[in-house]
Amino acid sequence: MQFFAASANPGSPDVAAFYEEVTGSWQYVVSDPKTKAAAIIDPVLDFDAAAGATWTASADEILSYVTDRGLNVVWVLDTHPHADHFSAAPYLAGKLSAPQAIGKKVLEVQNIWADLYADDSLKNRDDYWDRLFEPGDTFGIGSLTAKVILSTGHTLASISYVIGDAVFAHDTFMVPDSGTSRADFPGGSSEELWDSLQAILAMPGDTRVFVGHDYRKGGREEACMATVAEHKAANIHVKDGIGKDEFIATRDARDATLPLPKQMLYALQINIRGGRLPEPDDKGRAVLRIPLNRFEPKR
Repeated sequence: MQFFAASANPGSPDVAAFYEEVTGSWQYVVSDPKTKAAAIIDPVLDFDAAAGATWTASADEILSYVTDRGLNVVWVLDTHPHADHFSAAPYLAGKLSAPQAIGKKVLEVQNIWADLYADDSLKNRDDYWDRLFEPGDTFGIGSLTAKVILSTGHTLASISYVIGDAVFAHDTFMVPDSGTSRADFPGGSSEELWDSLQAILAMPGDTRVFVGHDYRKGGREEACMATVAEHKAANIHVKDGIGKDEFIATRDARDATLPLPKQMLYALQINIRGGRLPEPDDKGRAVLRIPLNRFEPKR
């Protein structure tokens, strides 16, 4: 766990970051130093694709953290329907009696993937969440105010949470030596990703940008945060001097070489249900679907 104490800026939160190394995912607990109210962002449900097995070790680490520190979790949030890991949001929301939320455009992602999974029951299911955020919505975490901004490109449903001088920017930025996240999933767009990145880069230079993934480039230790000023100075994809056309060309060329995430075809049918596993049949059997011949292999 990495801990980032609140700064002297108004409305600044404490942030605890938890690394899930199998998928290189960052999970966050953001809390109000004054009231101990907290929100959990992008928690991971552990999954072994070879065994088809799930368990809750990563989520339980977060649960222990908030319990040990006496935090009152008032939201369990996802930034988007993840393609590379299962969401543990419903598990934690149930344990903590907290509402679960995501951006409203997840309903559009449901429609795309309902077709891919040949399962129309996945369409227009807003009942999996307690709240679906629109861009510009605000909500409270104790005395802190969180604002929702649209951050599409990686997916068409991606949102970021801006809380004081912290922005939880998920799969938009990576840390500066690794650039940015891919934009080639169904509904993704490198041009939209550029616009989302620029909206964050327009924030004050001391804004802390917390990212969704890190893959320990060059064998270094995992990292999750850099300031806007640090991204503008050193981010290999969007630092000062790199324009939109260059970014799009670089991002598209890179994405064309990337295989699909190992868990993607498993994870999306879970995450468009808000992290819920398929309901078992009357004999207790639950199964996942895999779309056949809908994606090109990277040979």
